[in-house]
Amino acid sequence: MLKGILAISGQPGLFKVISEGKNNVVIESLLTGKKSTAYADAKMSTLEDIAIYTLQEDIPLKKVFRKIHDKENGGQAINVKSSPDELKKYFAEILPEYDKERVYGSDVKKVLSWYNLLNEKGLLLFDEEMPEEEVKDEESTSEEASL
Repeated sequence: MLKGILAISGQPGLFKVISEGKNNVVIESLLTGKKSTAYADAKMSTLEDIAIYTLQEDIPLKKVFRKIHDKENGGQAINVKSSPDELKKYFAEILPEYDKERVYGSDVKKVLSWYNLLNEKGLLLFDEEMPEEEVKDEESTSEEASL
């Protein structure tokens, strides 16, 4: 589901990997549709490698997206322009065990905006919606970065 989708530090939105070179990646913005090149020195994270800190264990982003998807019956999450308190309250409904000291308001806003963008573009597919080969690929994840 999140394979090939990048977040790039300092750049708004998300990016789809078009092709990879030796020292760069050709990407397409999910916001604008414009293609560009990201170089090896850019701080890039694939969404499949991101997890959210909780009080017990880190939860992969795809599971958080699934919780939002279930809560909203496949619709959009709360508007990210809502107040910080509303965003935190909403996020706590989805993931009550999230670590409020290590997950900042900006992280909550980022996760919700990513969910809304991916949902709007029809890129949120969950296990029962994926072809079987993709489910196997999703299960073999690499090391995770946490928010």
